[in-house]
Order: sequence, then structure tokens, then C-alpha cells
Amino acid sequence: MADEIKEESTLQKMEDYWNTLGPGLTTGASDDDPSGIATYSQAGARYGFQLLWLSWFTFPLMAVVQEMCARIGIVTGHGLAANIRRRFPKWALYLVTSLLFVANTFNIGANLGAMAKGAQLIVPGASFVLLIGGFALVSLLLQIFTTYASYAKYLKYLAFVLLAYVLSALASRLDWGEVLYHLVVPTITFSRDQIFLICAILGTTISPYLFFWQTSQEVEEQNLQGNEDESKWRQKVSPAIIKSVRTDVWSGMFFSNVVMFFIIAACAGTLYANGITTIVTAADAALALRPFAGNGAFWLFAIGIIGTGMLSIPVLAGSTSYAISESFGWKHGLYRKLKEAHAFYGVIIVSVILGILLNFIGIDPIKALIYSAIANGIIAPIILVFIVKLSSSTETMGQYANSKSRMWIGWITVGLMSLAGVAAIISLF
Repeated sequence: MADEIKEESTLQKMEDYWNTLGPGLTTGASDDDPSGIATYSQAGARYGFQLLWLSWFTFPLMAVVQEMCARIGIVTGHGLAANIRRRFPKWALYLVTSLLFVANTFNIGANLGAMAKGAQLIVPGASFVLLIGGFALVSLLLQIFTTYASYAKYLKYLAFVLLAYVLSALASRLDWGEVLYHLVVPTITFSRDQIFLICAILGTTISPYLFFWQTSQEVEEQNLQGNEDESKWRQKVSPAIIKSVRTDVWSGMFFSNVVMFFIIAACAGTLYANGITTIVTAADAALALRPFAGNGAFWLFAIGIIGTGMLSIPVLAGSTSYAISESFGWKHGLYRKLKEAHAFYGVIIVSVILGILLNFIGIDPIKALIYSAIANGIIAPIILVFIVKLSSSTETMGQYANSKSRMWIGWITVGLMSLAGVAAIISLF
């Protein structure tokens, strides 16, 4: 009897925890998009286990930043761009929003191309054009014509596809002693290529589109619960809500970084160990894994590319639309119907269409990722300054402003991302 009560209590706690997860989980999971997978695969294939330490090093940085974004949305009832518009010069907002649009569009294009290549690994005879068009169309239909409640649930469950990378690593027969050593002991050779790759990892892990998406999704969640009275928004916030949001965000970022760890480890233990150090795309990584890790790892890696693309494309397009719509004061929100927010959904459609076209105008996926990395390297530090200042302001946040420790972690992240952005740009010349 006591065991049954204990089991029920454990199951109830697990259910409560699952119900706590939402925007933080989907934001963290979307960070491991096909572009991120390609970057992490390159890290493992080119340098073995050397860069595994980045999986824990970036975790607190991105978790603290995303928590700041979540609190800004919860306390103010407005997205990040709307808050920047109220507190800072509009020209600065228009600049970062324009660069965000460019970076996200290149990322959408690269991800659509990667998804199509991933699908062709599974169905070799499938048309590249039809696959890109099909994936883009499904993504748009889900965003535009499903209710936000259904769509949020879809994104939440889609995060499970990332477990494919955990399983593919476990199927690769890794030397766990070496894995643990490089996880704990940072290794940097200071070569030009490695510095650029470290910068790329920082850029793809702590990405501007995540900032805008996280903030706006917290607002969407409150609207979903009927809390649309912005004049009384802050009064509805409580320490219990902040604690719940913190659990969601830190869980999502932890999940994201665990997946990063397993992708690097899988490619290091198979590809690097067998002299295959040149990986260009996520599909290349899946194909190269097959002879060494078996069909199981190959299929899991390929399926993961498609699943993560379906998760990340709406986040990329949605974050762009939130930023632009809030910048110009347009009606916005996935909880609104198409007829209520034409401009908001129009930006999403344009972003995806441009992403499709990038695959057919001669820009290869790697150049698209490089252009995206450069744009992100420029705008991430600027947006981070806005985030730290907003979330540290008692005028904006009241009693939920940053503690000193969180504020300092925020400024340290600003410094690191500034260095990463400058180093990434310099290393290209």
C-alpha cells in the first residue's frame, strides 16, 4: 500500500513537472536546429572530444539570458521588441530587427535545405524541390491555421525528436573515460579554424531569435489563459509563477545542451576516430556515421534532422515576425487568427518563401550559415545589452528585476558574445 502511494506520488510529480514545461522547452529544443547540428557535427568530426566542454560552459549563460527574456515577457506583458521600442532609440531597434530578419532568413533557407537532404537519405528518389516546398507548406499551415493551444502542444511533443541524437551517440560505442575527461577539462588549440568554430558554437547556441521567441511565447501563454488585460499584468505575477517559468527555462536549456553534448560525442567517437574530419552539412554527418555506428545511428540522425527542422523553422520565422510586428506596433500573436493579424502572418510567409528561394539562387548551405553567423555575431551583443538593462531595471521589472549575480552573468555573456562576434568576423579574412 505504501509503495502504491509512493508510486502515485512520483507519477503525480512527473505529471506536474511536464505540465510546467512549455516555452522554455520548445525554445531550448529549437536551438538544436539542422544548422546547429551541422556546427556541432563539425566540432566532433574536426576536433574529436576537445570541444565537449562547451556543452556545460554555455549552459548557464544561455539559461540566465533566456530566463531574463521570459521574465521580461511575464512581467511587462509585451515581447522583447516592444519593450526595446519603449526604452531605447527606435533606430537601434530597426537596425537589429533588420539584421535579425536577414540572419533568420538565411537560417530558414539552410534548415529547409538540410531537411530535404535528410529526407533524401531516407527516400533517395524524392525530389529536392518537392521536399523543400512540402516542409515549408506544412510549417506555414500549422502556424497559420491551427489554434495556439494545439500548436504549442505540437512543438512541445516535437522536442522529443532530439532524443534521436542521444540514442545515436549511445549506439556509437564511445570511450566514456575520454568523453568525461574532455567534458571536464577545456581544450583549446587557438588555431584559426578552431576559434571560428568555437565562435560559431556560441553563436548557434546563444542566438538572437531565441531571445525574441522566448519573450513573446510567455506573453502568448498568458493570453492563452485569458490574461490579456495589460494594465493589470504585473499584479498577476507571483513568485510561484516566476519559479515555474524558471523551471521551464532551465529545463529547456539543459535539454538543449545535453543534445549538443551527444551530437559532438557521437561524431567525435566515430568520424574523428576514423579520420573523417570534413563534415559540411548535417546530412553529411548522418551519411558518414553509417559505416562506423551502424544503420540505427544513421536513421536516428537523419530523422532528427527532419524533426528539428520542423521545430526550428516556425521559431525562426515566428521570432522575426514578433520582432518586426512589435517594432511597428502591428497586431501580432499566434493566438490571433489570420484575418486579425495580416501583417504578422505576412512576415512569417515572406520569411519562409525567401528561405525557399535561397536554395535555388546558387548560395550553398555553408555560405548561408556563415552569413547567418556574421549577422548573429553583430546583433547578439547589442540585443543582449538591451535584455540585461531591461531585466535589471526596477522601473520595468519591479520586484522581479535581476539579482546582482544574474546581472553579472548577463554582462559576462555580453562580453563573451562580443568577443565571439569580432573573432568570427576577423577569422573570415
